[in-house]
Amino acid sequence: MKRVLRLAYVFLSVVGIVLDGAHFRGGIISWRPLNNTVQGTTAQIQIHQRYFWNREWGSFSTPYCTEANVAAKTPIPVNEDMKCLVNCTSSNYPSVGLSTIMTTTDCDSNPIIESWAGERYDTLTMPLTTSITIGYQSSAWFASLYIGANDPWSIVNRLNLATRPDGYINSSPVTTTLPVVFYPRNVRVTHVVQMADNDATDTLICRWSTSASGTNYNRADECGGVCMGLPPITTILTGINCTLSFTLPTPNLYYGCALQIEDYFSSSSPNPMSSVPIQFLFYAYNIASGACANAPAIIGVRPNRACIGVPVGVPLTETIEIQTYCPGQTIVDLVTSSPIGMTHSAISNPSPGLWIMTLSWTPAASQDGPQGFCAGAVDNSSLQSAPWCLTYLVDYDSPNLILPQVVQGSASPIGTVFSNQSLFSIQGRQLFSACSIPLLLT
Repeated sequence: MKRVLRLAYVFLSVVGIVLDGAHFRGGIISWRPLNNTVQGTTAQIQIHQRYFWNREWGSFSTPYCTEANVAAKTPIPVNEDMKCLVNCTSSNYPSVGLSTIMTTTDCDSNPIIESWAGERYDTLTMPLTTSITIGYQSSAWFASLYIGANDPWSIVNRLNLATRPDGYINSSPVTTTLPVVFYPRNVRVTHVVQMADNDATDTLICRWSTSASGTNYNRADECGGVCMGLPPITTILTGINCTLSFTLPTPNLYYGCALQIEDYFSSSSPNPMSSVPIQFLFYAYNIASGACANAPAIIGVRPNRACIGVPVGVPLTETIEIQTYCPGQTIVDLVTSSPIGMTHSAISNPSPGLWIMTLSWTPAASQDGPQGFCAGAVDNSSLQSAPWCLTYLVDYDSPNLILPQVVQGSASPIGTVFSNQSLFSIQGRQLFSACSIPLLLT
């Protein structure tokens, strides 16, 4: 198993966590056409579901999940259905819904997290008249929530195949998150939610999920018990970059965050083209006596929120480097959210203050398009690094750039692009794509 220094008894007594039997911990639903060119009256649509579950839920058999289940791609036995909720006659979406049995991608035994995560893909041939709301609604969230304790969950997506103004079939935005993000109590924090889109020119905006089924875009309850699960008066959401600013008031509790990420053809478009849910948890803790003044930090060659082109079928090795800053500060966990098939090594400590995990992954053809990954390092005082997230563009090669001739006036700028350089251009010898986030050309 990838976790080191379990310290379970000490950890439980320090944070005072209460484990219970309810099993839902959040999730994401997105979709894309396998070919975005309009050809006839139907299109093949790939629908993606990702959910986080309580690893020690009473209906899961022992032994509970480990990294071995990640490598084996073990199915997670939560056998329910994601169903059509609104305007179902516009489509041939299955009346029985799509299964919620996920393939294991991550397993975390940290007592604060206790997460078993997975995802699945289903491909349907659907008419271009499709404009439906699909969702997974069941029960229940768990008892240790600031808002929504033991309430039902609802997570919904708008699947709209109307032709875009540019003549193509839309792809929904994609996103990723850790199942649980730690922040200290009564400290104002800023948290950025990852957003990306295969349609790189779209304008992406996130908003709060709501239960106002008569007026919201999805015409459904989008969030069950965790609608505005953060302190409502002091929390600010900036939609254009999906940035949250908030303070968590009560320690040893979880705070549900439910958002919808929506794509607009342009900044002047009045209505979104789709709506993607993302639901996850924040956890508030009291900083322990003797804790390092600095939380650990994930460092390395990849900047946070980088976008990286990777080919299908070629093994990828990614190294996560974690820096600690104080004597006695150790990394006890690296919580992750990964694509199917990505495995995680044990955490090693090759030199003082440096901790390493190695990721291994061979992208499959079925994973074509954006694939998200996030990681967060946790030390032995429960301090967590800022989330570090990447978007892999599967089946996209790194572009073969045309190097400018160094002749005065032939190219601008030449060399370094400075932080105050707001306009520049690059050219390549083949078509290439950009995410709606910073693009790393490797």
